[in-house]
Amino acid sequence: MPGARGEATIQAGEREVHILFTNRALADAEAQIGKSIIGIAQGFAEGTTGVGDIAHLLRAGMEAARRDARAGGKVVTLNDAFQVLDEAGFTAVSVAVMEAVSAVLSFTGDEVPNAGAGSG
Repeated sequence: MPGARGEATIQAGEREVHILFTNRALADAEAQIGKSIIGIAQGFAEGTTGVGDIAHLLRAGMEAARRDARAGGKVVTLNDAFQVLDEAGFTAVSVAVMEAVSAVLSFTGDEVPNAGAGSG
């Protein structure tokens, strides 16, 4: 689906964990954390973004990916996110999460999927 989307895969032990961020997923995370996504991103530079912030973002991204895949199952919990953090490590999770978040925040609408496809 075109639009403001950021996706990544995190290797957590023997499994791959898919995350997806959209504006809706980011708004969900903001509501849970009580901070804006811009504030969280700036917090990396200022040293004020912590493990809890990343865990909440990760949970929102995992839940959005679960819904998008229409895989069913139970809602992703914060404990599920902490388990991934424990298995994959803070750095690997932070990089994947923030790169996916950045894709959403930097989306301009100018991206045209399959440009030139179907011609000729």
